[in-house]
Amino acid sequence: MFRIIVNVVCLLTGGVVLGLLIRDYRSGDFGSGPAADDVVYSNDGAAFSGEADEAMPDPTEIENATPAKPPEDEAWLSRFELTERSGETVSSEDLLGKPYVVSFFFSTCPSICKTQNRKLKELQDEFEGRGVRFLAISVDPETDTPEVLREYAARFGADADQWLFLTGDLTYIRRIGAEVFREPVAKQFHTERFTLVDAEGEIEGFYSWPERRQFAALKDKIRELIDAPEASS
Repeated sequence: MFRIIVNVVCLLTGGVVLGLLIRDYRSGDFGSGPAADDVVYSNDGAAFSGEADEAMPDPTEIENATPAKPPEDEAWLSRFELTERSGETVSSEDLLGKPYVVSFFFSTCPSICKTQNRKLKELQDEFEGRGVRFLAISVDPETDTPEVLREYAARFGADADQWLFLTGDLTYIRRIGAEVFREPVAKQFHTERFTLVDAEGEIEGFYSWPERRQFAALKDKIRELIDAPEASS
């Protein structure tokens, strides 16, 4: 009987001690917060360390302060006009009758755009004089004036009739990218895709030029389009 009483007392005492420990743990202060130079992560995963990250661009350099507004007579763009490096205006109607490949770039891009335009040069050489055109639309039109584009195009041996370099108003170009060619573009920002448009002005497909098989498929589709009766008529 005595042993039973002792065991019950021990169990009760242990329970009380354990409860006190849990209460102290929940109410206790186990840290005073991050130090001044600790990296703090927000809920969205962004980090702030108190110092500028040289790898991240200054938002003021890529922002566009002018909101895009549709013309009063056209809520969603279905056509466009841009200025070619020659200074001439090129419209979407001018491009009808032949398939064309659309790309977005900017002349001061140090790497990706150069590789992209070498891919276009490959296409130009392969389809020289065969009824397909190439459009390179600048996403930094403030820098890429017709004069700048003439010099830039010369670096790639761009044929003036087959490979067009186009510029214009940035807000308008952003709308052309999104509404006409279904491509998200902004100042000095573009995808690594070529948009293939058929002779009737309809988008045939999007091709990731860094992908070897997709680039080969683009060539096959261009051949198919230029050999079609509509394109040769």
